[in-house]
Amino acid sequence: MNGARGARGASTSLTWAKLREVKCDELEGAADGWGKAGNRADAARDRIDKQLLNGLRETQQGEAAEAAVLRLRRLALNFQYVYTECGLLRTALNSLAHEMKAQQRALQDALDDAAALKFTVHADGSVTYPEAGEGLIDGAPLPGGTASGVIRPGFQAPSGLVAPNPNAAKAQDIADRVVQAVRAAAEADWRYAGILRKLKAEEGLRVPDTMWTDAAADAASVRNAAGGYLKAAIPYDATPAERKAWWAGLTDEQREEYLAVYPDQIGNLDGIPALVRDAANRDNLRLLIGALDGRDDEMAVTQLAALREIDRQLQAVPKAGDPPMYLLGIGDEGNGRAIVSYGNPDTSRNVAAYVPGLNTSLDEEFAKGDLKRSRDLAIAAQRHDPSTAAITWLGYDAPQSPDGWGSLAVAGDGKAEAGGASFHEFMGGLAATNQNEDPHMTAIGHSYGSRTVGAATQQGDGIPGVSDIVLVGSPGVGVDRAEDLGVAKEHVFVGAAKNDIVTKLPSKGQSLIGSAELLFGGPAAAYVAGEIADPGDDDVWFGKDPASEAFGARRFPVDDGPPLVGPGGLSVDAHSQYFDPDRDAVSAESMALIASGNSRNVRMEELR
Repeated sequence: MNGARGARGASTSLTWAKLREVKCDELEGAADGWGKAGNRADAARDRIDKQLLNGLRETQQGEAAEAAVLRLRRLALNFQYVYTECGLLRTALNSLAHEMKAQQRALQDALDDAAALKFTVHADGSVTYPEAGEGLIDGAPLPGGTASGVIRPGFQAPSGLVAPNPNAAKAQDIADRVVQAVRAAAEADWRYAGILRKLKAEEGLRVPDTMWTDAAADAASVRNAAGGYLKAAIPYDATPAERKAWWAGLTDEQREEYLAVYPDQIGNLDGIPALVRDAANRDNLRLLIGALDGRDDEMAVTQLAALREIDRQLQAVPKAGDPPMYLLGIGDEGNGRAIVSYGNPDTSRNVAAYVPGLNTSLDEEFAKGDLKRSRDLAIAAQRHDPSTAAITWLGYDAPQSPDGWGSLAVAGDGKAEAGGASFHEFMGGLAATNQNEDPHMTAIGHSYGSRTVGAATQQGDGIPGVSDIVLVGSPGVGVDRAEDLGVAKEHVFVGAAKNDIVTKLPSKGQSLIGSAELLFGGPAAAYVAGEIADPGDDDVWFGKDPASEAFGARRFPVDDGPPLVGPGGLSVDAHSQYFDPDRDAVSAESMALIASGNSRNVRMEELR
């Protein structure tokens, strides 16, 4: 279409006759063509990932093989870019056809009304109407006339003693509707023409980050233009089960459009199948890298490093026995979001989700350390049951403490409550999409993450699908009894290292702590004062100590960890080694047994 030039102005070369003849099926046909091209690119990318790279790993070794892997990875990224851009073209064309059809319907309704009244609609959109009514003085019919379309709130009757022709208002309404349909169609044509002109790639075979930066801008443009066409139908307020049903009810073409234009929305929507979320988030990961690349603010630089590390891990050829990675969530909102599963959570009989705590954010340390925790857990758990998946869930803003663990005690409940609601919905999504009749699910909370898990248990009837809860390095969970966590107390497991000061933080009500922290500062003061004020170890910052007899959970043995004050100075390392199979093999193995549904084999130790 070329009639949209000048659509922002008062006039346009598009007429109602041309609008009526626009062949929207041709636009949709072109969209289908781009869709098929994108699908071929996606199939090629999939073949590289699942066949060529795996075959190369199994049959070839050495520098030549490594070089071939790098070339194949680059080719796969090129196909991914082609898939993304083709999807944007397809959606832009379909959205344009959608808007044109809407204006054609509005135009046809106006023309039908004119025909029923025997009015004449001229080429310029003006409407001639016949004489009608009676004059106030002589009673003779009032003369007809012609109404020109203008965009205005409504027809205003003339003032004075002149009675209006009753056809005048009807003709004016029809003329206004005709010109409004034409102008709206012209504006849409002008808008999409600009978008389509921008959807072009640089020459060459390499797809650098700058092209993904352009792709991110392209996606934003198409989203803005097609907002009413697609986004309005996404069931944000539905339950995970309802979202699963919504996705299942879409046609293949509709799903492909959502994945092309809204990978960030679909990839982070609980209730959407894991394979779909993974595909969407891998595309969104590249778009996020493109969007953040070149920015020099601290947050962008930090998150970009994390995204690149996650991308590196996703692109790496897995070693024999390694569980496959699934990217179930990614985003740059707040302190960043990332949800990674090792093993498919939809097909695994056992699914464990780990929630990290204080100072966790989307940075390189998270991408290397926190993801390794769930990877190690998955590897260990799969030795007991191969049908096990382990997830690192960073779906909330954990408290950030600039001075490390020193101000853990001032962390409030707000972020845990907000995070708990999100974690509750995430687990509901896993319960809805898991394909096993009665899957075994475990929620694991570390540090402040245990408080977040505790908050999630207070939503509804507990965390959906979860039958086991593991709390390690916990400063309390917000309830005082294990049975208040929505599962039987025999299914609440606690690991608390002797030298982990976080598990010794005293309750908020002990004024001695405040005095000690003011005098001495930091975790050492909290530790010492806690021993004095709470010798029974029953109370910690967020309620009863989960490792205490009063709480009533089951405590598994863990390594003592390095002392708070040792030859090297102050150390809080005892708080961070629960998942490490090298530094705390007993703790890591205990969690692997629980995650794989073999908690009966976990050795227990005395409560505090």
